Amino acid sequence: MRASPRHGTTVGFMLLLNALLLLDTQAAEGALTDHLLVQLHEDAQDEAHQLATQHGFQSARKLPFGEGLFHFYPQDTSKRRSKRSTSSRQRLQKDYRNIFEQEGFSRQKRGYRNINDIEVNMSDPLFTKQWYLINTGQADGTPGLDLNVAEAWQLGYTGKGVTIAIMDDGIDYLHPDLASNYNADASYDFSSNDPFPFPRYTDDWFNRTTLCSSSNNNTINGCLNFLCQIHMECAGVPMSGIRMLDQPFMTDIIEASSISHMPQVIDIYSASWGPTDDGKTVDGPRELTLQAMADGVNKGRGGKGSIYVWASGDGGSYDDCNCDGYASSMWTISINSAINDGRTALYDESCSSTLASTFSNGRKRNPEAGVATTDLYGNCTLRHSGTSAAAPEAAGVFALALEANPDLTWRDMQHLSVLTSKRNQLHDEVHQWRRNGVGLEFNHLFGYGVLDAGGMVKMAKDWKTVPERFHCVAGSIQETHKIQSGNKLVLAITTEACQGKDNFVRYLEHVQAVVTVNASRRGDLNINMTSPMGTKSILLSRRPRDDDSKVGFDKWPFMTTHTWGEDPRGTWVLEVGFHGEEPQRGVLKEWTLMLHGTQSAPYIDQIVRDYQSKLAMSKKEELEEELDEAIDRSLKSLMSKNN
Repeated sequence: MRASPRHGTTVGFMLLLNALLLLDTQAAEGALTDHLLVQLHEDAQDEAHQLATQHGFQSARKLPFGEGLFHFYPQDTSKRRSKRSTSSRQRLQKDYRNIFEQEGFSRQKRGYRNINDIEVNMSDPLFTKQWYLINTGQADGTPGLDLNVAEAWQLGYTGKGVTIAIMDDGIDYLHPDLASNYNADASYDFSSNDPFPFPRYTDDWFNRTTLCSSSNNNTINGCLNFLCQIHMECAGVPMSGIRMLDQPFMTDIIEASSISHMPQVIDIYSASWGPTDDGKTVDGPRELTLQAMADGVNKGRGGKGSIYVWASGDGGSYDDCNCDGYASSMWTISINSAINDGRTALYDESCSSTLASTFSNGRKRNPEAGVATTDLYGNCTLRHSGTSAAAPEAAGVFALALEANPDLTWRDMQHLSVLTSKRNQLHDEVHQWRRNGVGLEFNHLFGYGVLDAGGMVKMAKDWKTVPERFHCVAGSIQETHKIQSGNKLVLAITTEACQGKDNFVRYLEHVQAVVTVNASRRGDLNINMTSPMGTKSILLSRRPRDDDSKVGFDKWPFMTTHTWGEDPRGTWVLEVGFHGEEPQRGVLKEWTLMLHGTQSAPYIDQIVRDYQSKLAMSKKEELEEELDEAIDRSLKSLMSKNN
């Protein structure tokens, strides 16, 4: 549903959000690039191409967002700036003022992870190996722990007519299992600036995006790709490739172009990459990419919104995915992974912005415990894993839901994920399952649980589009507060959630705590926030590898989905402290509370009633158990006396 100019994602709100999300760019290498953003008039395509070639660029591409914006790209994207291109840029700037240089920064793909070095015979069909689709206990897994796709298939859904784009470092569209449903018209190579997103094969096999792609349901060489297998009949399911990750650097204009590529054709964008998962990087989308994502959710799919699926990250316990501005964005569905016995994978990051989970691999050295998928050179593999495998699995489930109801908006898909994901048999030794104020069960690592394809398509069939979305700045504390080891800083904001105004938020979706804080060691910071209904969100966990003492967090929007459906009115509490071996000190300069949600959501009322009913029933059962125990004790006492 496209937001109205008055209450939705307005230009003013976007400017505010852009200002909040203009990140500390400490992760950027500051590399000079040959990519320019040039603003001309709206119908200047021919003029732009002529200018570009005249000044030594290969050509110019008009951007699908903004007005009169053109991407001037170089002849060879594999190299950094030459002296010639620098002088060309300087000559161009003399004649045109609105030229913006593109800085290069790092982006890292998530996966491919080798489970072990055991070679597996790929000659047989692999369907029975795909435990994450139908888990019967194979590969030392837990029976029943899967995506419940069989139920969706039985209902007749295969994802037909839904287009999924894989944004990564290329796709082998000549692979025998991929060729028949490859959508060339919706594909593009933004690394080489041509329509052929073929991977660049390397000795280290770094470029393995084919692993994350869809395939038709045949058994050539025994290949049954996992994303396709969710579709079952993939011959009618278009799949496109967007090559954008394979160059020495990333630029804002390449990311924005990829995310906004053919948004009226592509339904779902799957991304298994992000800032470096090294436990010390704090980074996210720049201004153009933010604008492209905002356009996507507001204008994509005829106004219903593009669906962005993001891998939460592979930094393990050393990292926190709330420090990744892509995974923690309100506009993306952040997906974590579980292994085949229900535990967390060792590389999983945890954070309060994760919405749901799928599967990656087994922790044991079973050669069949990975994800079965197509591989390079026309081959197959059983060894795909990581959250890079989890995100495309989620994209496949969402395709099933979109076939069941093509009118689903990007927000509908998030609501369906929250309501139908299941705890199943997922468990973690550190983070326990809890219920929020309206009874929704969540976990800090797994979100609202593992996606349930059957449950999602059944609910999607008769789903009514969620009410209009509103945004409320609930309050802000901008005085300086000191933080010291051994003493938590506790701040409170009491809010009416803009009640009485047009942008009143009654039922929560996303909540952002925009924080500016500096510390003698950023990695030892811990930030928690508790809602008026008592739900505690861990906004930031300790990151032991983060030694930053200068940059800190500058207006960083920590996000939580754990208060979904709650009433935001009342007192919110923020706790900031240190956790580490050495004493630390810091200063918090700002905490702004931003609420996003609706004014009416009938299904939330039903959840509350069901939850209250369950509580009442549980109390009744407790009383009945106590009565039964009392009767047993009396009978035993009577029998002992008679004996």
